[in-house]
Amino acid sequence: MTDSSAVAAPSAPKPITFAEFLESVPPSQVRQVTDLYRKPNSGPPVLSTPQLQLHCTSEKCNGLRFFRYFGQSAYLTLNQPSLLYLTYRCSNCLERHKIYSISVTVEPDYVGRCYKFGESPPYGPPTPARLIRLFGKNREIFLKGRQCENHGLGIGAFTYYRRVVESHKDQILGEIIRVSKKLGAPPEKIKALENAQRETQFSKALASVKDALPPVLLINGQNPLTLLHRALSKGVHQLSDEECLQIAHDVRVVLVELADRLGQALKDEAELNAAISRLMNPSTASQSSDQQPNQ
Repeated sequence: MTDSSAVAAPSAPKPITFAEFLESVPPSQVRQVTDLYRKPNSGPPVLSTPQLQLHCTSEKCNGLRFFRYFGQSAYLTLNQPSLLYLTYRCSNCLERHKIYSISVTVEPDYVGRCYKFGESPPYGPPTPARLIRLFGKNREIFLKGRQCENHGLGIGAFTYYRRVVESHKDQILGEIIRVSKKLGAPPEKIKALENAQRETQFSKALASVKDALPPVLLINGQNPLTLLHRALSKGVHQLSDEECLQIAHDVRVVLVELADRLGQALKDEAELNAAISRLMNPSTASQSSDQQPNQ
C-alpha cells in the first residue's frame, strides 16, 4: 500500500542544449547540457560553439540576430570544471558582442553540467528606450530592479520597481494627459487626470483615474494604472521572494506595454496631423515635390 503522506521529491530540470543554456538561462544557474562537446581523434574534448539568436542593440540591427562564436577553440579538462570566457559576435553588423563566463564539467555521451557566472551585456530582454526616457534621472533605479529580476531576486526587483513608479507618478500621468489631449478626450477626464497629477498620495491618485484613460491606452480592456496600483499596493513583508519576483515581472511587462502605447499614440497622432496638413494645403506638398532634383 502506497504511503499517501509521502511527498515526491521535486524533479530536476530536463537537460537542454548548449544554445538554450547560453540564450535563455539566467546567471547563477546550473543545468545539465546536451551536445556540449566533441571528441577529436586525439587530445581533450573541445567545447561546442553553436550559433545563437540574441537581440542586437546596434543601430544597424536593433532586433533578433544570429551571433557566432568569436575566438579560438575551447578545450575542456576531464574530471574537473573548466572555467571559460566565451565571446560571440553579431553576424549581421559585426559590431556587437556577447560575453559569457561559465563553468563546464564534462560527463559521458557528450553531456555535461554548466554553470553561468554572468554575461555582458546583462541577461534578459532589452528595455525599450521610451520606457527608460520616461523614468529620466531615476533610470538607474529601474535598471537595478531589472538586474534583480534577471538574477531571481524578487524582493529587490519588487522594491526597486515600486520606488521608481511611485516617484514618477507625475511623469506617467503627464504623458497620459498629452495623449488624452491629442485624442480629444472629454474635458472632465482630462481634469481628473490633472487632479490626480497634483495629488501627493500615490494610491489615491491612481484610484481616482480608473475610468479616465483613453481606450487606446487600455491593455486587454484593463486600465494599466489600476493594474499597477493593485500590484504595488501589496506589502512586501507579506510575500515570498517567488511571489515578489512574479509581481515584479508582471509590473515590468505592464510598464513596457504602457510606454509602447503612449509612444505609438503620440506617433500616430503626429503622422495624422501631418497628413491632414498636406491634404488641406496641396499646393505646399506640390511645391515641395517640384523642388526635388531630377534624377
